[in-house]
Order: sequence, then C-alpha cells, then structure tokens
Amino acid sequence: MLSRGLQPDFSAAALQQLELITQPAAERGESIRDLRDLSWASIDNDDSRDLDQLSVAQPLSGGTVSVLVAIADVDALVPRGTPIDEHASGNTTSVYTVAQIFPMLPERLSTDLSSLGESQDRLAIVIEIVVSADGSVSDSNIYRALVRNKAKLAYDSVAAWLTGHGAPPPRVAAVPGMDQQLRIQDQVAQALKRVRHAHGALSLDSIEARAVFDGDLLSDLRPDSGNRAKELIEDLMIAANGVTARFLASKGLPSLRRVLRTPERWDRIAALAGEFNESLPSAPSALALNEFLIKRRAADPLRFPDLSLSVIKLLGRGEYMLEQPGAPIQGHFGLAVRDYTHSTAPNRRFPDLIAQRLLKAALSGRAIPYSTQELQALAGHCTVQEDNASKVERQVRKSAAALLLASRDGQSFDVIVTGASDKGTWVRIDAPTAEGRLVRGTQGLDVGERVRVKLVHTDVERGFIDFERTG
Repeated sequence: MLSRGLQPDFSAAALQQLELITQPAAERGESIRDLRDLSWASIDNDDSRDLDQLSVAQPLSGGTVSVLVAIADVDALVPRGTPIDEHASGNTTSVYTVAQIFPMLPERLSTDLSSLGESQDRLAIVIEIVVSADGSVSDSNIYRALVRNKAKLAYDSVAAWLTGHGAPPPRVAAVPGMDQQLRIQDQVAQALKRVRHAHGALSLDSIEARAVFDGDLLSDLRPDSGNRAKELIEDLMIAANGVTARFLASKGLPSLRRVLRTPERWDRIAALAGEFNESLPSAPSALALNEFLIKRRAADPLRFPDLSLSVIKLLGRGEYMLEQPGAPIQGHFGLAVRDYTHSTAPNRRFPDLIAQRLLKAALSGRAIPYSTQELQALAGHCTVQEDNASKVERQVRKSAAALLLASRDGQSFDVIVTGASDKGTWVRIDAPTAEGRLVRGTQGLDVGERVRVKLVHTDVERGFIDFERTG
C-alpha cells in the first residue's frame, strides 16, 4: 500500500478525532423527513458491516412504483477538512485485500455509527426514483430523512429465494410484508435493466476471486459470480446515481461523473467476435456489442464469464471526470447511460462522499464546499488511487494464489489470456481462480485466446506465478 501511495493506518490526529465521535449523527429539523416506519432493508455480502444503502418500494397507480434508496449520511459525522476526511481524501477508497480490509473510514464509523445497521436510527440522503411499468424513470426527487433498517440481508440467500432455489431468508420471513417488498423491488430492477440493455448496456459476467478460509488458514480462491440479488442492487444503484447526476445538473452544480470512454481496442473486440463467426461494425457500438454478448451467453453459458473477462480487459478502466453544467458529457459506454456519478457508497468511496456534500449544499441552498479547481484535481486523484487500490488488491490476491499453488510446480492448466502488451502476457486459471504471467511461449497471443500451460515458478512474497506455454 505504501509503495502505491496508500496509507494503511490512520494518523494520530484522525484517531484523536475518532475518540470524540461517540454516537450517530442526530440532526433534526423540518427538512429531515421521518421515514423510519417504512420497510427498509439492506442487501450486501454475508460478512459486510459497512452498509451504505437501504431500499424500499412504494407501489403507485398503473404499475408505477416509487423506489426509495437511502444513502448513509457520512458527511454528518465526517466534516470536510477534518483529519479523518484527510485520510479518506488521500486513499479515496477502502482497500479489500485477501489478508485484511483497510477501510477508508475508521471501522467504528463505517461499520457502526455511519453504517445503516439493522434496527438503528440513522440520518440518510434519500433518492426517490419513480419508475413506470415499462422501466422508464418518470420522476425523481432527493431529500434528507431519518431511516431504520428493518432487515439486514445477504446476496446469496436472497438470490436463491428470488429464483426459487431456496426458502425465504429468516429475516425476510420475520418482517411482515418484506417478501412482497423485495419482489416488487426485483421487478422494478429487472424493468430498469431491460431499458438499459435496449440502449446497449453490456451483459457481462465478470469473475472475481473470493477467499475461502478454514479457520485462519486460506484454503481456496473461488469465483464470486453475480446473482439476482446483486443485479437488484446494481440496477437500483445505477438508477439512483443517474438521478443524483441529473439533480446536481438541474441545480447548476458540477459533479464528478463516472466515465467509461469509447474503447480504443474496438478492433480486437471485433476480432474476438469474429472467432465466433459474428461480426461487429467498424465503429464502436455498445448496442451491437451487447447483442453479440447476449448470443454468446445463450450459446455457451459456462464459458461466457471468460469471454466477459476478455471484453472487460479490452474496454479499459473507468475514470472520474468533472462535469460542469452545460458542458458536453462523455457518458458510460458499458452501462449505456449518459448521466452517471458515484453517490451510493460514501462509507467506502470518496467520490460518493463528495457527491453527498454537493447534494447537501444543493438541498440547503449553501455554497458548494469545493472549488472547480479542487474538484478537477480530486477527479484525477480518485481515478489514480482507485487504480492503485485495485493493484494492491490484485497483488495480495496473487500472493494468496501463489501460496495455494506453491506445491503444484510442473502441473499443467488450460488457461485464457487476460492481458497482452509490451509489459507482458497474462493468463488465468480456474482452480484456484488466479492470474499469472506467461514467461515463455507468448508469441502471437492476444486477449481472449486459450492455451495450455505449465506452472514453472511461484514466489509468495512477491505474488509471482509463472507459466510456460506447452501447447
């Protein structure tokens, strides 16, 4: 972390500030609605405690539904310019390594006092999204509120229940009406997704490695795939982030947009499609690419995550950009949305905390707390630090994988090429889910190709896994 410009520890001043924060924010007033009686719920990973958002649905007439997304009011406990804020603005994100989580905010805040924990009264920014039966957003609003999480739920168990492969999770069964509440949210999320995909949002299944422990002993790295509950939250959050961007623009305020540029390696994406006897237009088209992806998911669902990974690598990384009112907007190629900011995870991402401060300034009529120059600099800094955090996470994950593979020198694997550049050629194996460098036999290989390799060297300390091509 230190080599990447990230601070693993909080400063003495930040810890001193933390000692003075002994309870959740308790602001009251006419501008803060009391919405504690609504059937709010959180859905996150089983072990997540830094809960940033809740959601609830309110059916209206004609199939229209008002979905409310409550975002933890982190700014109420972490004012700008304080030592804790300085740490957060330096790292800009929580760093989730296999070995340890390094939170952007002290755990007493992110997992307790500023987290939307079950049965706790918390201040929040509520993003209201009115969704018509056809999945279009017909109206929206943003305001402050007091909320209470009625059910802390987990992705896997909710997904199994929603798809008919499991019983209702205990907390769903224990809260009257929660089952129907979640099914309404699921229906709205699916409708929102259909609209985005009709405009070219990409149907991708990325593979993330999740550590499996036997007590304190690392036993495996397994793929952490998507599911219906993750899709529910993802689609609601994309809609909420769009509302945030448009709300700030309507108030004549700037925002940090999350942008994925038109891919520079479109020719290689088109070549990938050609390997499946499919053709893509010469100019980048999200709609055409998504049609190809949908065909491949249906034709070969088992290998579709590998194709997705190749496309993700070729699309490149997202970045933060300052959007000024009235200026042209770059948009997000992968999500097929024009207005998109990050605003729904202020406990773990600093751009979201910036968005929250801009929203609160807009709601109160106060001047925004950042100058244009500061926002421009923060956009670049957040992009760089997000990339640094990803590199740290990847390096520690590679050390974990090297540890698991240390006794398997000489073993052969079928792999997919995940990276090919002047810096080297990289491949991924499935069991454990791990990436390594191809040190011999790289000629002519490009992203998405499959080859046979042999493991020739591991270095746990440095996270090195080396393969050579055998076929």
